Amino acid sequence: MSSLSGYQREPEFVTELKDGTIKQLNPFSGTEVWTVPGRGNRPLVTNLPPPVPLAPAEHGRHCAFCERRYLDTPPEKSRVIRHDDGNWETRYRVDAPELFDTVAEFRRVPNLFEILSYDYWHLNYGYELPERVQARRTAYLASPAGREHVLSVVTAKLKAGGRTDAELDAMGTEAKLEAASGFFGGGHDVIIARRHFVDGATDNTQLAGSGTLSADEHYRFTDFTVESMTALFGTNRYARYLAVFQNWLRPAGASFDHLHKQLVAIDERGVQHEQAMQRLQLNPNIYNEFGVNYAAYHNLVIAESDHAIAFAGFGHRYPTIEIYSKSEAPDPWHHTPDELRGMSDMIHAMHAATGVDVPCNEEWHYRPVDSDLPMPWRVMLKWRTSTVAGFEGATKIYLNTIGPTAIRDRIVPKLFALRDERRIAGIRIATECACRPNSLQYRANRTS
Repeated sequence: MSSLSGYQREPEFVTELKDGTIKQLNPFSGTEVWTVPGRGNRPLVTNLPPPVPLAPAEHGRHCAFCERRYLDTPPEKSRVIRHDDGNWETRYRVDAPELFDTVAEFRRVPNLFEILSYDYWHLNYGYELPERVQARRTAYLASPAGREHVLSVVTAKLKAGGRTDAELDAMGTEAKLEAASGFFGGGHDVIIARRHFVDGATDNTQLAGSGTLSADEHYRFTDFTVESMTALFGTNRYARYLAVFQNWLRPAGASFDHLHKQLVAIDERGVQHEQAMQRLQLNPNIYNEFGVNYAAYHNLVIAESDHAIAFAGFGHRYPTIEIYSKSEAPDPWHHTPDELRGMSDMIHAMHAATGVDVPCNEEWHYRPVDSDLPMPWRVMLKWRTSTVAGFEGATKIYLNTIGPTAIRDRIVPKLFALRDERRIAGIRIATECACRPNSLQYRANRTS
C-alpha cells in the first residue's frame, strides 16, 4: 500500500479557462469570484468631479474634517503635530480654548454617528465611563468654551437624528450633556489627516489621499492609528475586536472626500475571522501556503521588503491588493518600529500606485484579542470599481472586473516610476522580490 494514499493536493484558487474566464476561490472565506473576458479589460472608473477652481477663502474649511473647523467634530482625544524643526509630537486631551493653538497633522476624534453607541455598551454590558475618562469629561465641560462646543455638536447630532427644535428645548442642558457621553468614552473613533487637498492645490480634483502623503507622514498616520487601537481596547474591556478601515471617496462609503481612518469597537470577532480561524486550526501555516506562497508560485507578488509583502489578491468581490506583515508578532501594537514602518511603507506605496481617483477601502485584519491562535497582520486594499448586482445576489458568485494578473500589471509599472521619483520607499518590486517560501513568521509567535 502506498504511503501517499492519504495525500490531498492543494486546491487551485485561480483557474483560467480556455475562453479567458478566470475563476477564483478565496482560501479563507470560500468566496467564489469570476473575471470574464471583456469586462476585465474595462478601464478603472474614476470618481473625481469636473475641475473647479478652489476659492482661497475656503482654505481649511472644505468639510467638517478640515483644519479650520475643529469645532464641528466632538472633542478630540489626541492629535499629532509637527514642529518647525521636523520633530513630531503627540498631544492628548487638548482643551477647547487651545484647539487652534497648533495645527494637527492627524487628529483622533469620536465619530459623531457611532456604529455602536455609548448606549449600546452601557445598556447591554453596564459599561460606565472609566474614572480617567470621566475626569476628562468634567474638565472639558468646566470650560465655557468646552461646554459650548459640546452642546453645539450634540445639538447638531440630535437634529440630524430627527429631533425638532421644540424637543431640543424641552430636553434641557443637562440631558443634552448626558447624550454627549459617547463623545468622551465611546468606542468609535476617527483618525483625520490634516489636508483635504494637496498643498498648493488649485482645483477640487487635487485631493489629498494616503498616496499623496510622504512616506514619513504615512508612517505617523499608521503609528497613530495603532496607538489609538491600544487606547480603545484599554478603555472598553468588553470589546473583543476593533474594526479598522479607511473609506476613500463616496463610492467606497466615505461621508467626506477627506482622508480618514475609522476604528470601531465590537463585541464579536466577526464571521470572516471566525471562518479564517477554523481554517487556521486545521492548517496553522495556511497564511503562508494559501497566501504569499501561492501568490509567489503564480507570479502575483507585486512588491516586497524585509518586513512586508504585497500581492494581487484572489477570491475577493473587488479587485484587491493584499499586504502582509512578515513579523512574528500577530498584533500591530507589538510590532517593532522598523516592522511597523515596513508595513506602512508598503501600504503607502500601494495607495500611491492606485491613485486618488480610484475609490477604495483599506481594511486591517489581525488576531482578535481573545484568541491564542497566531496569525499575521494583513491589510486589504480593495478597489471599489464595480457594483454588486442581481447575478451576484442570486448565485453568490461575484463578478470581479479585474483579475489578479491584471492588477499586478497595472500596479508594477507605476511602482517603478514612483520609486524612481523617490515618492515611495525603496521597496523591491516584481521580479526583484525574493519570494522565499514561508516568509511570514507569525507562527514563531514572539508575543502572545
